[in-house]
Amino acid sequence: MHCVSSKHAVMMVSFCQGALLLSLAAAMAVYADMKVDCGPDFVTLMWTESRPQADTSLLRLGSCFPTSFSAGEAYFYVDLTDCNFRILVTGDVLLYSNDLTYVASEDSYNLAFTHPVVCAYERPKDWYSSQQIYDPVFKTYGLGDLQFTIGLMNDDFSGPAESTSFPLGSIIPIMASVVQKTHQPLLLLLEECVAATTPELYPESTMYPIISNKGCLLESVSSQSKFEPRQKSSEMRLSLQTFKFAMGEEVFIHCKLLAWDPNGLDSTKKACHFVKGHGWELLDNLAQSNLCDCCESKCKSRRQRSVASEKHGMVQKAVIGPFTITEVNS
Repeated sequence: MHCVSSKHAVMMVSFCQGALLLSLAAAMAVYADMKVDCGPDFVTLMWTESRPQADTSLLRLGSCFPTSFSAGEAYFYVDLTDCNFRILVTGDVLLYSNDLTYVASEDSYNLAFTHPVVCAYERPKDWYSSQQIYDPVFKTYGLGDLQFTIGLMNDDFSGPAESTSFPLGSIIPIMASVVQKTHQPLLLLLEECVAATTPELYPESTMYPIISNKGCLLESVSSQSKFEPRQKSSEMRLSLQTFKFAMGEEVFIHCKLLAWDPNGLDSTKKACHFVKGHGWELLDNLAQSNLCDCCESKCKSRRQRSVASEKHGMVQKAVIGPFTITEVNS
């Protein structure tokens, strides 16, 4: 039995076989009908076209070709472990997301499109995020009994990014978090982030600094990039405006995540961004924005705290990507 049948630009939510299916139909037009069934470990999708010129063999679900197709229909039967499904853990829910795309040929009258498809499942009690790889949108890293997560989000940070292609000048929402099990409450900080064209950093890698100097968001000086207000201390949200770097190529963002004592902020443990007309401001306490003064020079740790302070936090290196920055169509 199909869970969803959608022909309009609406959000549809339905329970099916124990799974919650969300189909975001903003990209759909009235000329097609899509039915999706979220199985326990698979997804079926039927796309029905009413346009006689449309070539349904050009439809893709992630990296997968249609299982079968005809003049007016395309059918997919795929495992959740195939087709480059992305995975996001939110509390007790596992979200599997992918994109249904139509790759139009050069001589086609039909426009290309991308349509997000998301299936949500109750998180099994014996499921641990280390069993899965969040690539390219989300990744998790374990460090002791801490679990760090970083990834690309949609516009309102409510779910994973629906695309990994961003036009120049657009905003890339990025969210990082740390799951605390037995620890005291921790403050998550982005100590350093650089963009590169390689999944690992090498001396010869082409790089573009985003955050440096122990938590200074350099991109906020010349763009609309900023740290968003915190929803919780263990989470950071960054709105990063895309910049001219490796246009059309694969881009990776390499970050150092720091879980820290909320009461131990100083000039090397901070989150600072530049606000037009005000200067550098501390995200977590405007009254202590003097901690950001060193963003214009060199932020140094106080020698008497350098050894003891390491006991208050843990650092984790993380990578987001790949994604692409594209030229805006003129």
